[in-house]
Amino acid sequence: MLNIKNLHARIEDGAQILKGINLEIKPGEVHAIMGPNGAGKSTLSSVIAGKEDYEVTEGEILFQGENIIEDAPEERAHKGIFLSFQYPVEIPGVSVTNFIKAALNENRKANGLEDMPAKEMLAMIREKSEKLGIKKDFLSRSLNEGFSGGEKKRNEIFQMMMLNPKLAILDETDSGLDIDALRIVADGVNQFKNEGNAVLLITHYQRLLNYIEPDYVHVLANGKIIKTGDKSLALELESKGYDWLLN
Repeated sequence: MLNIKNLHARIEDGAQILKGINLEIKPGEVHAIMGPNGAGKSTLSSVIAGKEDYEVTEGEILFQGENIIEDAPEERAHKGIFLSFQYPVEIPGVSVTNFIKAALNENRKANGLEDMPAKEMLAMIREKSEKLGIKKDFLSRSLNEGFSGGEKKRNEIFQMMMLNPKLAILDETDSGLDIDALRIVADGVNQFKNEGNAVLLITHYQRLLNYIEPDYVHVLANGKIIKTGDKSLALELESKGYDWLLN
């Protein structure tokens, strides 16, 4: 599904951050990327999604066999790449429900489909929001305006479940969540993942992986993936930190 080959990227007109990333994610897999601050984790997620603050200087990003390096962020989204932002933006005056309707129908339009019938849309919104413990009044609030950190993250998981992407990149989704909210968000991810899609988790903490079982855990440091393992690697990092890998 996603095949990254020798990826180098930098801040536009600035420092090199990614220095040769190689990563393959197959359908049905969950990958977690961990690493110290400044390692390049969020940069990697942004570059995959096509964020324009970064410049790819070398390498390829293949998504479903197609090189997407030249694709705009919206083109990548229409092809099935979803990114939950570390710091979601507020959109005053646009309700959660209206944002979801617009995003879903724009995605359908880009793929040659007609708008989803209103009755079908409302039924889907009701189903997905109930699974995440989202109350009806929340759906009428302006997008992310006045939301707590946990509400913003839960809302992004709701968006992911509604849009049903091929690849979901979750950038520090566990940030700012208490245990109850963490469980709800993790349950949403677990309900979402199946043999036809894939999940890439960017996280600082092992605790998220208590609820979402990764197939692979990667350690990213100094712009490169320096170690790959299974869930036990995350437990080792929790007890030892990163110094034993960096020295």
